[in-house]
Amino acid sequence: MVANTQQFQTYKWEARDPTGNKISGEITALNPILAKAELRQRDIHATRIKRKPKPLFSFRDRIKDSDMGVLSRQLSTMIDSGVPVVQALDVIISGTDNATMKSLLEEVRNDVAAGSQLAHALAKHRQYFDHMFCNLVHVGEESGTLDTMLNRLADYQERMQQVKSRIRKALAYPITVLLISFVLTVFMLVKVVPQFESLYSSFGGTLPLLTRIVVKVSEFMQQWWWLIALIIISSIAGLMYSYKHSLPTRIRVTRILMRLPILGGIIKKAAIARFSRTLSTMFNAGVPLVTALETVAEAVDNEIYRENILSMRDNVATGEQLQTSLRQSKSLFPNMVTQMIAIGEESGSLDNMLSKIAEFYEEEVNNTVDTLSTLMEPIIMLILGVVVGGLVLSMYLPIFDMGSAMHR
Repeated sequence: MVANTQQFQTYKWEARDPTGNKISGEITALNPILAKAELRQRDIHATRIKRKPKPLFSFRDRIKDSDMGVLSRQLSTMIDSGVPVVQALDVIISGTDNATMKSLLEEVRNDVAAGSQLAHALAKHRQYFDHMFCNLVHVGEESGTLDTMLNRLADYQERMQQVKSRIRKALAYPITVLLISFVLTVFMLVKVVPQFESLYSSFGGTLPLLTRIVVKVSEFMQQWWWLIALIIISSIAGLMYSYKHSLPTRIRVTRILMRLPILGGIIKKAAIARFSRTLSTMFNAGVPLVTALETVAEAVDNEIYRENILSMRDNVATGEQLQTSLRQSKSLFPNMVTQMIAIGEESGSLDNMLSKIAEFYEEEVNNTVDTLSTLMEPIIMLILGVVVGGLVLSMYLPIFDMGSAMHR
């Protein structure tokens, strides 16, 4: 009963990996001392750890991927300590401030208390607990290693979250700058250019070609801004709806993105890392290869790889080796991946080889993202210089021309 009187808290930590790179994350524990102890067990020596502050404004609670990793770690820690599943869920529910998560866990807790297996209770909420989560929990319950399976899930989710976070951070800066430059350009065309136009019209004479073009664009924007906004909003909304509900659209968009320089390489490497990490985790847990491949197809988050992996599953189900299926997909899986998986199959260490592949490609994603971030800065500055600088130049060209005429 003592455990129920204490509440878990979420702490943010910072550390450095063996190569010296800064890493960070979140962990849930009863206090900072236990949080540090838990991190040390995972070979993470935190240089800084502090309690995560509550948000000032919370309009709607949303369950994030990181929340699932925290949940897995909490359950693993308490079950390993001998706490029954129902009581463990009670402790987590009492310690969460997320209303959506609290409601979700209360439903799971009620099902387990009524006699349902944890895996079956989780499977009722597929939007939060995917095939992999439910399958590993089921394996853990059947084999009596639920704490181990949950711990592996937490490790897997944390690794995947680090890759996603790295990519998001790399893309956030250029997208933000481009949006700001777009808003600034629209403001200048709608508000600033008309002021210059009225000034120049009182002088008479012929304006420079660049200035006339900018003035025409400004007039068009002032008259039809609502139509332009409607087209942009409806196009984005239509593309998002089509991407979400149409498989051909998702495949088409994914194929286009994969052909882009640098970004296409990141997408491919991230998909291979996710494929290898998920398959390694499933196979290491004793899940049959055919079932594991089906789960991997759902988890890879790439429609082109998903279709290819489902084809692999069908081939493996007929007795074909995984390495043979991979050789038929050279455009998606490099020779190095195929060779390492072949060695793993022949030596009986497939899970270990898959883990090494995942680590290699996760590091490749990190390096490529760093390269992308470095290259984007001068490109963005060039775009800003051409667009904004061009607008400013077009407005001052008539002044230069008038100055030249006066000297003549």
